[in-house]
Amino acid sequence: MTSQSAGERIDELRDARRRLRALIDDLPDAALSVPMTAIVNPPLWEIGHVAWFQELWTLRHSAGSASLREDSDRWYDSAAVHHDTRWHLDLPSREATLAYMDAVLDATCSRLEGDPRDDRDDYFHRLVTYHEDMHGEALVYTRQTLGLPAPKLAARSSAEIAGGGPWVGDVHVPGGTFALGANRSTPFAFDNEKWEHARTVAPFRIARAPVTQNEFAQFVDAGGYERREWWSAAGWQWRSTNGASAPWHWRRDSDGSWLRVHFDSQVELEPHRPIVHVSWFEAEAYCSFAGRRLPTELEWEVAASATIDEKGAFSAVKRPFPWGDAPPNAALAHLDLAFDGACDVGSFADGDSALGCRQMIGNVWEWTSSDFAPYPDFVVDPYKEYSAPWFGDHKVLRGGCFATRSRLIRNTWRNFYTPNRRDVLAGFRTCAR
Repeated sequence: MTSQSAGERIDELRDARRRLRALIDDLPDAALSVPMTAIVNPPLWEIGHVAWFQELWTLRHSAGSASLREDSDRWYDSAAVHHDTRWHLDLPSREATLAYMDAVLDATCSRLEGDPRDDRDDYFHRLVTYHEDMHGEALVYTRQTLGLPAPKLAARSSAEIAGGGPWVGDVHVPGGTFALGANRSTPFAFDNEKWEHARTVAPFRIARAPVTQNEFAQFVDAGGYERREWWSAAGWQWRSTNGASAPWHWRRDSDGSWLRVHFDSQVELEPHRPIVHVSWFEAEAYCSFAGRRLPTELEWEVAASATIDEKGAFSAVKRPFPWGDAPPNAALAHLDLAFDGACDVGSFADGDSALGCRQMIGNVWEWTSSDFAPYPDFVVDPYKEYSAPWFGDHKVLRGGCFATRSRLIRNTWRNFYTPNRRDVLAGFRTCAR
């Protein structure tokens, strides 16, 4: 792992905190203590948890410091405080929570300014930065779930993005041996990405772009939520229990057309933007309707990362990003909440993979068919609750979304959610059967 200087660590820590604060500072107190829901966290608890996590690893674990709040573990330890109990805690007020956040960040930065660089310490500072980035993304979809205004961080509408339109068709991917997972030169990798290992993949065809709203509407209008034959047994049970009859944020207009709820407003469907806020079960059912299938995470990473040699086989070069070695920027991928929502699937042509797939990083997360499971020789990292408790009953998503931080995402990054989740900024692309 390439370590950062103290100044670089501090810059990232403060940048993550500015982003998190910008996602809650415009909200009234009532929006931070929301009615109980089985999906999102109470925002007041979530921001306190972020500060607690930073304090746990950068001050208490690394420096042996005592907590700045003696009740912090009782409130904010996500491994011990069950989701359903977070609404019933005697949490500090908004002002007290923000003061705790400030105190923890200031203490962390002061320690960094006074201590020499240490590679092990570097790991924990990156861990808390990326953890905060993930919770910032969660607050974006929390605002969508609760019908709150779009984040003010997104100063521009996604309708302003250049290019656009559809991006149809498949690319052919040859079979061969591929190194799945992060390699040891990756500056930082989570335990579930470690380490790359040889896997054999058969030839396949994968869509050049994610499924669009227009394409998914064809499934809905064909009776997709009423016709049992397109659903697996588990998917049909989910649909029946949930009462789903359309994607979560879709509504019928008075003339029979579809509208989409976008934060606190309603808009007409954007036909060439990717479908978003669909569960894994809905993605699976659409694939059955369309005569397609979801890619495995191996196939997804091959399509995003592989390069082809002069003999038409996988070369030894594996790209960390679809477009190559350069880190993401605003010309290559739709990340960092630069705009207020997903863009057309035809946008960001400069970010295509070597095999010709578009938007494999950014815009919307993509469900895969794969269960979330450890790679061979998995070793749990110090933050043992990150991956291991979720193996077996979660599905893997890849690629990031428009609210994902660019410093966080790469081709090997594995996200994971239970297949019933629809609040996440997730869509999917398909493969030929």
